[in-house]
Amino acid sequence: MDRSTTFGANTSLGSTNPLSNPMASATVENAAQTAHHAVDNAKESASAKVDRLSGTAHRAVDRAAEAASSAMEQAKQVQTKVTEAACSSIRARPIATVAGALVAGYLLGRLARW
Repeated sequence: MDRSTTFGANTSLGSTNPLSNPMASATVENAAQTAHHAVDNAKESASAKVDRLSGTAHRAVDRAAEAASSAMEQAKQVQTKVTEAACSSIRARPIATVAGALVAGYLLGRLARW
């Protein structure tokens, strides 16, 4: 569409364009540059904060993994000790162990029917 077409009176759209004014164009350009700088600064600040938070999160996850690994190792050691103690007790008194298991089974069966 031709910008010099007229509507109604003898005013043309080409002469009312604010960007045709060099002063207005410079002002808009300065505002755009200021906005770009502000966005760049915000981006750098946010990026630094995200990096810092990411590092903190990684350290926390590493500490949690170490704690879980240590807890699992301790649980395995306790399980081994309990198993060894049970085996030695069964070897020392096999008849008493079987009798105790039968009594416990009978009592649990009676409780289950109740």
